[in-house]
Amino acid sequence: MAIFWIKFLHSVILWTVLAAVGYLLYSGITNQLNTWTWVALALVLFESAVLFVSGWKCPFTLWAERHGAAEGAVAQIFLPRWLADRLFLISGLLIAVACIIIVFRLFTG
Repeated sequence: MAIFWIKFLHSVILWTVLAAVGYLLYSGITNQLNTWTWVALALVLFESAVLFVSGWKCPFTLWAERHGAAEGAVAQIFLPRWLADRLFLISGLLIAVACIIIVFRLFTG
């Protein structure tokens, strides 16, 4: 049962961060940079810092393994395995694109 709640909490955090990434893209594309843009960016940067400090391995994976999950099992986060395995790549690319667009908007007014 603990594994379920770890995955559930991990999923809530994941969807929150993905919503922030989506908002960054929206803000940049529509040129509507506001307070929420910077909140979303701060959230994404915080998540990135946590992953960097933990050696690019999600702390929830370690937590789940301590509770008996098979190695990497938390990565499935209620998503198909093929998508879960590519989340870092997909979200990283989206974050990079969003940041490029936002920087472009900041410098072009």
